[in-house]
Amino acid sequence: MLNKTILNLEQYMIPCLNKKLFGIECLGCGTQRAILLIFKGDFIGAFFQFPAIYTTLLFFGFVGLHFIDKGRNYHKLMVGLAILNAIIMIVSYIYKMVHY
Repeated sequence: MLNKTILNLEQYMIPCLNKKLFGIECLGCGTQRAILLIFKGDFIGAFFQFPAIYTTLLFFGFVGLHFIDKGRNYHKLMVGLAILNAIIMIVSYIYKMVHY
């Protein structure tokens, strides 16, 4: 039942506006499909779809902790993860544009 539900999610994915208007993928292209692949259990496929998926999920996890746990300061960790995430996104975007 869960697998059927996950497969039905593909028809509700939001198309990339940048790709539709300009024909070029954006830095975040592949995020939705990577999340769907993680739900399906294909962790390697998710990485190849969007290499920054794990740092993005980790970043949002710490953002959530920041709002839940007010006693600790997650600011430096969130900034570091945001910078790491941006670097991975930019490098993978350049690699994708050069090789594909």
